[in-house]
Order: sequence, then C-alpha cells, then structure tokens
Amino acid sequence: MRLSSFALPSLLAIALSACAAGPDYVRPEMSQPSAFFGAQQALERTVQSPQIEAATSQWWASFGDPMLSSLVDSALQQNLDIAQAKARVTQARASLGTANAALLPSGSFSAQATAARQSLETPVGRIAQSSPGFDRNGEVYEGNLSAGWEADVFGGLRRGQEVALANYQGSQAGVAAARLTVAAQAADTYIVIRGLQARIGVATAQVDTQKRLVEIVRLQYAKGVAAELELRQAEGALSQVEASVPTLEDGLNAAMNALDVLLGVQPGAHRNMLSVSASIPHAPVLTDIGSPADLLRRRPDLMIAESRLIASNARIGLAMAEYFPKFSLGGLFGTATTSAGNLLSGGASQAQGFLGLRWRLFDFGRIDAEIASAKGGHAEALAAYRQAILRASEDVENALSALVKREAQEATLGKGELAFERAQSASLAAYKGGAVSLIEVLDADRRLLDTRDARAQAKTETARAAVASFRAIGGGWTG
Repeated sequence: MRLSSFALPSLLAIALSACAAGPDYVRPEMSQPSAFFGAQQALERTVQSPQIEAATSQWWASFGDPMLSSLVDSALQQNLDIAQAKARVTQARASLGTANAALLPSGSFSAQATAARQSLETPVGRIAQSSPGFDRNGEVYEGNLSAGWEADVFGGLRRGQEVALANYQGSQAGVAAARLTVAAQAADTYIVIRGLQARIGVATAQVDTQKRLVEIVRLQYAKGVAAELELRQAEGALSQVEASVPTLEDGLNAAMNALDVLLGVQPGAHRNMLSVSASIPHAPVLTDIGSPADLLRRRPDLMIAESRLIASNARIGLAMAEYFPKFSLGGLFGTATTSAGNLLSGGASQAQGFLGLRWRLFDFGRIDAEIASAKGGHAEALAAYRQAILRASEDVENALSALVKREAQEATLGKGELAFERAQSASLAAYKGGAVSLIEVLDADRRLLDTRDARAQAKTETARAAVASFRAIGGGWTG
C-alpha cells in the first residue's frame, strides 16, 4: 500500500525537523543470533509428498490443496476483521491529513448583507431619533478574505505530524497483520477439519470391526464355545468406540462454523461442501526461513510495535514544545459599506494584520508532568517493542520445532500402524482357531485404533505447524 499524497509532505517536513523539540527517533539495537536455532533441521526435512513452489505472498498454495487455497482467498476478500483494519487506515489517513494541514496557512472568505430597522422605543432609538437625518432603516454589506498561519518555530506541529504519520503507517501494517492472521487461521481451521474427518473415519472403521467381532463372539457364545464374559467384553469395547464418534463430530461442527465466520458468512454456509471428506494436506517444504533480524521487515506485528514506538518518541517532543512560545500571523482584507453600490469602491476597503504570541509562562509544572507522562509512555512502548521481537523469535523456534518433531512422530506412528495391522489380523485368526483369548484380540484392536488415531493427529499437527511456521516468519512477505 502506498503512503499516498498525505504522507509525502509529512516525510519532507520530518526530514527538516532537526530543530524540532525533543529527541529524534533512532531504532533500538537488539542483540540477535545470525540464524534460528531450529532453522537447519527445518530446511533439511525430507518431504515425501509432491511439492508445489508457491510465491511467498500466497504461501497457502504450497500445500497443494485447491479447496484450502480457495477458502483462504475467500477469507482474505470477505473477512470482517480485515474490513475493520482497512477502516482504521481510512481514519488514520484522515488524521494525517489534519496534521499536514496544521503546518500550512489557512484562509477563509466571508460575506454578508444585513438589513435592520431600529426600534424607537429603546434608549438607543430614543437618542438616535433626535439626531438630524436619522433613518431607522439601514443596510450593511461586507466581504472579507482572511488568512492565518502558525509558525512552527520549535517543531511542535511537526512532532504532531510525526505522530500522525506513525499511526498511519501502523494502521497500514495492521491490515497486513490482519490478512496474515486470517489466512493462517483459515488454513489452520481447514486442516483441523480434515484431521477430524480422518479421525472420524478411523473410529467408524473400528466400529465396523468391533461389530463384526461382537457377531463372531455372539455366535460362539450361542454354540457354547465362548463364555458370557467374552461376549460382554466385546459389547463393552464396541460401546467405547461408538462413544468417541459424537465427540469428534461435535469438534468437526465447531471447526466448520469457525471457518464460516472467518469467511464472513453465516455458520453452516459451507457445511455441504466441506462434508465431503478429503485427505489431510501435507506439510510443504520451507525454502527460506530467514534470520531473526529479517523478522523486523517481514512481520507486520513488529512493524506495528515500531510505529507505536515512533509515535511515543514524537509525543515527547510534542510535550517539550510547550516550553516555548508559539507565534502566529494573520491578516484580513475586505470591504464594508452601507450601500451595495459602493461595495467595491476604494472608500469601502478595509484591512487588518496581526502577529500573535502564546506562551505558557506560569504553567511549567504542568508541562513537566506532560513530558514525564510522554517519557513513561515511550519507555512502555520500547519495552513492548523489545518483547514483541523476542516473542516473534519464540514463535518461529516453536513452530519449526513442532514441524520437525511432529513429522518425525508421524513417520514413527506409520511404522507402528503397519505392525499393529498385522498383529490384529494374526490375533483374530488365532482367536478363531482357539489359540488366544478374546482379551488379546480386543487389546490388538485397541492398540491399532490408538495408533491410527494418533497418526491422524500427528499428521494434522504437522500441517498446522507448517502454517504456524509461515505465519511466524511473516507469511505474505516478499523478498
């Protein structure tokens, strides 16, 4: 987003504000490592699924899921948080325009025509009517062009302009932050939906397996081969698996509703479209993580924090400028007459000029308090800025660690799932042959269910960690 014509005179004025009261802004220095601790492992990940090279401004396309990309694009167009952020830019731009205008002369034109009839019953009327040639009816015509300008000798207005510019730039970064947040939330919620659908699929398949097992035990019990205990154990295991399905379905409904709200539509609007199950998106490769120092130009939340720091620094100068006098110049040129025909005659012309001075000579105690308050606000903004940088680095490290570790967990669980599938088949065959008890069959089923469910969760969390990584490094930045 361009700074627009409002910002250009602001930048020029601030560049000329060397004599302005208060300190000029200097970006604080922070000691940061040259690279993230977990960057190397994240870049060396071996991803088995086909990868799509995507522009960093549309990182969500790298997941290779057309529906995910479509939903994120829709969210960026329709989300109401983004609409609010854009409205704040409009407000900040207007405030910047006001601050720019304060540095320029102002002018106005006024004109009036007045007709009056003097009362003869008032003290003034009684005195006036005794004068020779008194006419109780009168007219006055007047037109004036006036101009005024406050000379910003000590830079108070320029510091106010600097505050407005920082707020405007911060609001622009706020739009970028809202877009990044919405894109990440939409992608994350979509992945959660696919993960819950996968878990529901695992639970449903296990319900079918348990039902078949119950039928087998019931037949054996009817023939006197199996004990009643085994039948009741099988029925209990079936009920336990069936009970897990409604909980997962409730979570799925909540996630679908949350996605609709992100899209700025009524909850349930995309229910039919999302009800068709699809695979969990694969976590894509990361090609450029950058360094901690790069976050300052990539993450919009850090830009917002710095804009607040810039504004708080300028407010110190704004308060200190009250120590000094303020000068203003003004003038008026016009004409006034009691006859419309003489309005433009030389005798009707009038002019005024003035030099104004305002100085808070006996108010220094209050000014001191205002400066102390501004410095306190700046110290708070500085601490918030430093903390935001540390938190940003923490976000990146946590996301990269989760991506690597969850992916390793998923691979391990894949091997375990294959082993438990074989164990389940072997235990069921052995049970039919009378070699093992039902307890061993149920235990094999439970282990397989737990492993499949855990793998679906690990795959979901891996994809979510990839979303968190893109969000942590700034998402929609361009190199």
